[in-house]
Amino acid sequence: MPADARSVVTAYFDALAAHDLQAAGDCWAPDGVDELVGQATVQGPDGVREFFGGLFAAMPDFTMAVEDLIADGDRVAALWRASGTFAGESDYQGIRPTGGRVELRGLDLFTVRDGLIAANVAFPDGLGFARQIGMLPEPGTGAETAVLRAFNAKTRAARRLAGKPAEPVADGVWRVRGGVPRAMNVYLLEDDGGGVTVFDAGIKGMGPAIAAAATALGGINRVVLGHSHVDHRGAAPELRAPVFCHADDRAQAEGDGGLHYVDYDKLRAYARPFYRRILHVWDGGPVTVAGTIAEGDDVSGFRAVHIPGHSPGMIALYRERDGLMLASDLVYTLDVQTSRPSAPQLPLDAFNLDSELARASVRKVAEIGPSALWPGHAEPVTGDVAAQLAKI
Repeated sequence: MPADARSVVTAYFDALAAHDLQAAGDCWAPDGVDELVGQATVQGPDGVREFFGGLFAAMPDFTMAVEDLIADGDRVAALWRASGTFAGESDYQGIRPTGGRVELRGLDLFTVRDGLIAANVAFPDGLGFARQIGMLPEPGTGAETAVLRAFNAKTRAARRLAGKPAEPVADGVWRVRGGVPRAMNVYLLEDDGGGVTVFDAGIKGMGPAIAAAATALGGINRVVLGHSHVDHRGAAPELRAPVFCHADDRAQAEGDGGLHYVDYDKLRAYARPFYRRILHVWDGGPVTVAGTIAEGDDVSGFRAVHIPGHSPGMIALYRERDGLMLASDLVYTLDVQTSRPSAPQLPLDAFNLDSELARASVRKVAEIGPSALWPGHAEPVTGDVAAQLAKI
């Protein structure tokens, strides 16, 4: 007759206290799963033996005692205390022994079936372990203050990179800015029925800011790439939403993001090393395209306009009722090599697939005559937009 759950768990802890790996493994079902939260997940008797064998090798004097044990049917909760000296000959979880003395408490939640442990979720004191072996400083010390200061500085830098909260652009349209400086624009477009479409996806790392802004507006329904260069698809993998683009951009969206036609030699000498490095940093990697957007298609109340040149399948979105144009990289309103604001200008030859085709796309948009043009970087073009585009 199978042993009751309390007896099985008691026998297991007795085996661990005696460093009897064979007996400890014998308490487990062949397909049992032991999840040590924050450390490892092991399966079956052999997985349990291997894990604790590594622990005992790193802390040869490891001891473990149960302080309280509560059983209810096939569920058992065990509160335990353990101690040992992290001074063995073997690493533990990739950490080299430091000689530190460790005193820990933890809680295990077991499920027992047919006299064997079928599952366990263990909550060891990982933070206490890290402090006691010297991996983290003790609370209230100068060392802890220094670590916290460095961590907070890193967090502030990451938040600056990720982007600011969404700011309104027009009725049903918001912008999320990211990057350093905040020159990357991602647009959120209100959808009928709730939620938003994300137009362009900025750089890798902007995902949390985009997702947070979109959550406040009902969540992300889809991502539409104005084009699929690495600084416009960068956060798309983080957003976990269907991705759409023009058919002519699909190959590079699912490939290298247009890097194969970047010509760094056309940049100023001081900008070349920066862009050789930063484009790869900005890129979140290839995306799987769920569908395509063609000239004239409706995108959240906007009409898609094919504007090739900078990228083979770049699209802008134009809204007839207020003349608003979201233009991706049709034009730059800054010098991307110095970050200084500028009048509208054609994107750099270094990044264009075909600069003359890009110029023709600028003329196409000028003929449409938008009342305001919001680009993929920096600030909008307002006033007599057509006249400003005609100068390019």
